[in-house]
Amino acid sequence: MEPNDHLYVHDTERSPLLQKTHAETTTEYVSSKGWKKEALIIVQGSAPLAVALVLQYALTASSIVVLGHLGNREVGAVSLANMTACITGTCVYQGFASSLDTLCPQAYGSGKKTLVGLHLQRMTIMLLLMTIPIGILWLNSDAIFSCILRKEDAETAHLAGLYLKILLAGAPGYACFEAGKRFVQAQGLFSPILLVLLICTVFNISMSWLLVWKLRWGFIGAPISVAISMNLLPMLLALYVYAVQGSECWQPISSAAWNGWGPMLRLAIPSWLIMEAEFATWEIMTLASSYLGSKSLAGQSGVVTITSFAFYIGYSVAVAGGTRVSQLVGAGFLAEARIATRVSFIVAFFTSVVTVALLMCLRNVVSNLFSTDKDVVRLISSILPLCAVELVLDSLVSCLAGVLRAIGRPSLGTYVQIPVYYAMAIPLSFVIAFHLHWGIMGIWTGLLVGQFVLVTVEGALLWYMLDWEKAAMDASIRNMSAWT
Repeated sequence: MEPNDHLYVHDTERSPLLQKTHAETTTEYVSSKGWKKEALIIVQGSAPLAVALVLQYALTASSIVVLGHLGNREVGAVSLANMTACITGTCVYQGFASSLDTLCPQAYGSGKKTLVGLHLQRMTIMLLLMTIPIGILWLNSDAIFSCILRKEDAETAHLAGLYLKILLAGAPGYACFEAGKRFVQAQGLFSPILLVLLICTVFNISMSWLLVWKLRWGFIGAPISVAISMNLLPMLLALYVYAVQGSECWQPISSAAWNGWGPMLRLAIPSWLIMEAEFATWEIMTLASSYLGSKSLAGQSGVVTITSFAFYIGYSVAVAGGTRVSQLVGAGFLAEARIATRVSFIVAFFTSVVTVALLMCLRNVVSNLFSTDKDVVRLISSILPLCAVELVLDSLVSCLAGVLRAIGRPSLGTYVQIPVYYAMAIPLSFVIAFHLHWGIMGIWTGLLVGQFVLVTVEGALLWYMLDWEKAAMDASIRNMSAWT
C-alpha cells in the first residue's frame, strides 16, 4: 500500500510535515491517479451525507406535516417555532460545531487520533453551556411572541412558545450530536450518520403519529416526539462508535477538556456568524414576500422548501471535500490537498447541475405538491429556473467555505459573505422586487446576483491568498498546542 493509499494511514503519533509522500514526488499521482482517487473518496463520503442531511432537516420539518390537519393556527405556530429554533438554536450549534471541521480532521490527518476525541469533549461542553442562554430564551418565547404578533394571534404565540419549551428537552441531545457528527466525519465515516438519522427519522414519524393521532395528545405530541428523537441521535451514534468503529479516536475524559478553548472559539465564531447571516437572509426574504401578497408568500415558501432539500446535495460535497482537504493539510500532504480542493469544486458543480436538471424536468410536478391554487403553482414553476442557477452558485459558495474551514481561515468568508448579503444582495432584492415591481422574481434575482459576487470574490481571494505551506504549518502548531 502506498502512503495514504487508504483514506488516512497514520498509526503513530508523529509529525509528517517534514516528510514527503510518493504523491508529492511523482507526476503519476497528480496527472491521473490522484484525481480519480480523490473524486472517489469525496463522492463516497458525500452520497450518504446528502441523504443524512435531508433526513436531519426533515426531523423537525416533519412536525408541519403531522400537525397540518389540526388547523392553520397549529401550522403557523410550529412554523414560527421552527424558524425561531433554527436561528437561535440550530444555527448556533451547527455554526460553533463547524470549528471541528478544521480541528478534528487536521488532528486525525496528523496521526494524533486521540486529539480528535479531546476536541469533541471540548466542543460538547461548550455547546451544552450555550444551551443555558438558549433555554432561557425559549422558556420566555411565548411572551416575546405575544409582543411581536397581533392580539388576534395570541393563541399562535402561546402554541409556538409551548412547542419551544418542550423542544428544549431535546436541545442537549442535538448539541451532542452536532459535535459527535464531526467526530466521525473526521475519520472519514459518513455512513454512521446516515444510519442514525434514518433510524431516528422513522422513529420520529411513528412516534408523532402515535402521540398526535392515536393517543390524541394533539399539538404537544409533535414536539415531544422531536425532543425524544433528538436525544436518541447522540446515543445511537455513541453506540455505533463503541460497538462498530471510530473508538480509536476517543480520549479518556480529563481536565484537559476544560482548557485550550481559545483556538476553538477563534474558528467557531466566524463559522457561526456566516451560518446565522445566511439563514437570516432566507428568513428576511420570506418575510419580504409576505408584503407582496398571500400568493407570493405561498410561492416563496414552496420554493424555499424545494431549494432547501436540493441545497443539501451540493452542501454534502462541500463537507466531504472540506473534510478530506483538512485531513490532508493536517498530514502535510499538500499536493493531494490541492487536488482534493479542485476535485471538490468539480464534483459540486456537476452534482448541482444534475440536481437542477432533474428539478427542471419535474418542476411542474414539484410545483403542484405545494398548492392547489393554479396561480401559486404557476408562480413556483416560473421561479424555479432562477432557483436552479442559484443552487449551482450556492454549491460553489459552500465548497469555498468548506476549503476555508479546512485551512483554518473561516474568518475570510465572514468578511466577504456578511457584507455581500446585507449591503448588496438584500437591498438589491428589495429594489428589484418592490421598486421595479418584479415581485418574487426580483427577490430571487437579487439573491442570484449576490451569490455570483460571492463566488467571484471568495474564489479570487482563495486563489491569490491561499498558502498551503502556511496552512500546514498552522495546523501543526494548532495540533501541538491543543493539549495545553
